[in-house]
Amino acid sequence: MTAPWVPEVWQTLLDNDVRQVAYVPDAGLAALIEQAQAEPQVLAVPLSTEEEGVAVLAGAWLGGQRGVLLMQSSGVGNCINLLSLARTCRFPLLMLVTMRGQWGERNPWQVPMGSITKAVLEQAGLLVFEVTEADRVAETVSAAAAMAFTGPAAVAVLIGQRVLGAKSFVEAVPTGQPR
Repeated sequence: MTAPWVPEVWQTLLDNDVRQVAYVPDAGLAALIEQAQAEPQVLAVPLSTEEEGVAVLAGAWLGGQRGVLLMQSSGVGNCINLLSLARTCRFPLLMLVTMRGQWGERNPWQVPMGSITKAVLEQAGLLVFEVTEADRVAETVSAAAAMAFTGPAAVAVLIGQRVLGAKSFVEAVPTGQPR
């Protein structure tokens, strides 16, 4: 089932002439990824790791195209060194980041990075906009895209776990062990 904000966000990306979508597969962004894969005018670039996306978008900009990087908050830590590329070279960087480790999180491995994602991105020099209400996602992406592509600036939109819902996590505990 597609989240109600996805079609408007997708249209916002198209309206901002986004032609490359670099992504690490993520359930919270799956509908946007599927839109990118289905759109003939858009190059959908699957990544093996998040920091590759920063380099892909630098190359897109050098080649005259705009792009967006889609990832989960757990991947932000992988991008730290490459984020300096956007800051130093001053190319537009638009990131849509689905948050984990927040409201209702059941996977303890997601909490550490989820709790520092905003601070890490701000320390890396990005403008960061958090969205905690589904009806605010599209307008926030639109504002972020305007700042990224006309600035140019490096901008991240953090889509909160309240918007996405908490994922289930079943802890594997050997039989006979206390939980």
